[in-house]
Amino acid sequence: MTKKLLTTSEVCIILNVTRWTLAKWEKANKLKPIRTTGGHRRFHESEVNELMGVKTPSEAQNHKVVAVYCRVSSHEQKSKGDLDRQKARTLEYCVKQNYKVEHILSEIGSGMNDSRGKLNRLFDLVRSRLINKVVVEHKDRLTRFNFNYLDSFFSSYGVEIEMIESVFPKSYEAELVEDIVSLMASFSAKLYGKRSSQRRQNHIKSGTKGQVQ
Repeated sequence: MTKKLLTTSEVCIILNVTRWTLAKWEKANKLKPIRTTGGHRRFHESEVNELMGVKTPSEAQNHKVVAVYCRVSSHEQKSKGDLDRQKARTLEYCVKQNYKVEHILSEIGSGMNDSRGKLNRLFDLVRSRLINKVVVEHKDRLTRFNFNYLDSFFSSYGVEIEMIESVFPKSYEAELVEDIVSLMASFSAKLYGKRSSQRRQNHIKSGTKGQVQ
């Protein structure tokens, strides 16, 4: 692929410097122009970008910007230090992999709840293309069920989900039961609330009918 060449005027505008400063940098080998057949100086755009600290598309693609996501189901687990230990293990893994962690998201909530605040924040990061990798301890940290849908959504934005371990911890069964109980309680509350509302409406209607002569 042909490298784009910039004129002296274009480089001065991009770098916001004078021609004198540009000539000084040329003597210091900060920028190395090439000469055209007509004797004019031209500068490689990639070298100008490098001087400004701007990454080329290929470099940006190889640069992994990581978000770490950690979750426990209950406040009791957090009080026992489970959330902190999970976060420590995940960050230690990222350090060993030389990942640049820019976002650390941790929260308390059921893996069956898709309205978690930090999970929605993670979705925003994905949609905004601010990250290209998500690291979790286990896939159930993100969701209990339908993980493949979530994986497909992330992949459509070029984001990879990386799991530290594929084997669930021994506490997985107990936490899953806790999530199911929480889900049942939520459904029951909604069901009873609907029935209660319906009974109130029936009472109101019955009272209204009784007043009609």
